[in-house]
Amino acid sequence: MKHYILTVDDEEDVLGTLKRALQRDDYEVGQARSAQEALQKIAERRPDALILDINMPPGMDGLELCKRLRTDPRYTDLPILFLTAHAQTEEIVAGLDAGGDDYVTKPFVLTELSARVRALLRRLQPISQEKSILQLGKVCLDSSTYRVRIDQNEVQLTATEHRLLRYLMEHPNQTHSAQHLLEAVWDYPANTGDPDLVRAHIRNLRLKLGDKADTDRFIRTIHGIGYMVSPIY
Repeated sequence: MKHYILTVDDEEDVLGTLKRALQRDDYEVGQARSAQEALQKIAERRPDALILDINMPPGMDGLELCKRLRTDPRYTDLPILFLTAHAQTEEIVAGLDAGGDDYVTKPFVLTELSARVRALLRRLQPISQEKSILQLGKVCLDSSTYRVRIDQNEVQLTATEHRLLRYLMEHPNQTHSAQHLLEAVWDYPANTGDPDLVRAHIRNLRLKLGDKADTDRFIRTIHGIGYMVSPIY
């Protein structure tokens, strides 16, 4: 079956460009011109991925829509790709902090857009049942539900947060640069991508895990090099 991608933007030209590009890649494409319309369409049919403009008409912008979706257990793992104005760093960081998985800037290059969508959808591929549970010290990650448990406390992760944490837990006590993680987790080609993607998701993981995981010792920043996960007991 074709993947269903919902595109959300208040500009008709952008929606038209997205539709043509995604249909060429053999996706089924839905369209919404406001966050409210997007919520209605998502409730009617869950998309496989959401392409969401940050700047929307008054009432609810893309950031607020993303936050609402992330607080709903049905959509915590929904892949969300933000569209943002070129070089608006604060906007990009806000989108990632709201729960976005990745972003592309306007005006976007169609080949880059296609690559980002393919990468988002690859992250949804299920992990075999035999390998779905990963234990590292007192931290247990369940890849069938995207939940992480520390002692008796459970936290829900997004698809990208899960993929990032799983990769780090599969390689404990090893330091990974932001560039390496962009390639291993986000599927970016070598020497491309934005290190802010990694920083934002590491920050969000630490916030979600909180004191329960003693995050200063669990997800460690190795200054000048990258990030490392070490078991805690």
